[in-house]
Amino acid sequence: MSADNSTDTAAGRTEVRAPGPVAGAAKVKPALLRYRTLAWATGIWLLLLTAEIIAKYGFDVHTPNWIAVVHGWVYFVYLIVTADLAIKVRWPLARTIGTLLAGTIPLLSFFVEHRNAKQVKQAYNL
Repeated sequence: MSADNSTDTAAGRTEVRAPGPVAGAAKVKPALLRYRTLAWATGIWLLLLTAEIIAKYGFDVHTPNWIAVVHGWVYFVYLIVTADLAIKVRWPLARTIGTLLAGTIPLLSFFVEHRNAKQVKQAYNL
C-alpha cells in the first residue's frame, strides 16, 4: 500500500481506501454521547422556542423571554461538541456544516442525530 492510501489490484485498477480513524473507539464513544445529548437538548429547546414565537406573534400571548437565551447557549455548546466529534471521526466539511446547522431547523436535529449516531456506531463498533 502506498502513502496515499491507494492499492493496485490484479486487474490493474487502483482502489482508494478511506483514511483510518484518527481517534479510537475509546475517544469517540464519549464524544458521541456528548453530541447525542446536546443534539436532543438543542432540538427540545428549539421546539420550545418555536412554540414561544408562535404564541407570542401568532396569538399575542406573553411568554418568557429566557427561552431564546437558553436555546442560544445550548446551541453554542452543541456547536462545540459537534465539532469535537466531527474532528475525531473525520467527517467531511459539508457533513460537519450540515450537522452544525441542524440545530437551527425545528425537528431536524433529531433526524440528523439518529443518522450520524448510527453511522459512527457502525464505523467504530460501538
